[in-house]
Amino acid sequence: MRPFEYAAPASAKEAVALLAEYGDRARPLAGGTDLIVDLKHAPGKLAMLVDVASIPEFRGIELTDEGLRIGSMVTFGEIMASPVCNELTPEIVSASHTVGAVQTRNLGTIGGNLVTCVPSADSAPSLLVLDAEVTVAGSDGNRRMPIMEFFVGPRKTCLQPHELLVEIFIPKASLGKPSSFRKFGLRKGQALALVNGAGALYLEDGKITQPRIGLGAVAPTPIRAPKAEAHLEGKTPTDELLNEAADIAVTECKPISDFRASAAYRRQLVHTLTYRVLKRSVQIASQR
Repeated sequence: MRPFEYAAPASAKEAVALLAEYGDRARPLAGGTDLIVDLKHAPGKLAMLVDVASIPEFRGIELTDEGLRIGSMVTFGEIMASPVCNELTPEIVSASHTVGAVQTRNLGTIGGNLVTCVPSADSAPSLLVLDAEVTVAGSDGNRRMPIMEFFVGPRKTCLQPHELLVEIFIPKASLGKPSSFRKFGLRKGQALALVNGAGALYLEDGKITQPRIGLGAVAPTPIRAPKAEAHLEGKTPTDELLNEAADIAVTECKPISDFRASAAYRRQLVHTLTYRVLKRSVQIASQR
């Protein structure tokens, strides 16, 4: 690995200024569970490593009048231990439990997982089904957007070289929403997802409202399944209906074949996973 400079700025403004100064020769460092591996194998032209893990604006889990704020540098271990997350966003906690090993969960951050933007990112589906938003800091200040707009392509987000992910925000209307997360891998633990996903919905007078389906490892980025969601809206949640929605979700995916699984097998998993997360979400909603 080539030598490079290291800086630990005290604020988001300082970090953004450093990234703007060095351009594509700088990289931000969060937990480092992905970045350090990448640098060992392909250091490129790195000249400055900007450590953002301790910046106050990027830390903390806070319940506000508008919803739940999760700092981008919050680790998966912190999410798993948070009483607020366990009560109001249990599917995010479930997803956090599936990320790597204990050591990875204690170092890896939710922001880093999103910024790395692999299609199989375990944190993405549960955030998609809760209509999460993200805040990005740049030279011109902060901007907020739906998380769907954050994902652009495989390992590519909308972030400019000088921008940083500040926080993830779950709207108040989505807190406590009946939901479920599932992950299929080649082994029980420490596995990349062949397919992962989440479902969320409300029941009003026995009818499904605001259904959401989020899927990972089935397209160039984590995705929603809007056609399947539309098929569920306003209908009674029967097994037949949930299977129909799962069939539609399969048509909205574009899985690939690789050394871990074929595209055909992933499509079968999409159907099974979609049905199961919807079924579990309906069960939770029925108990309220």
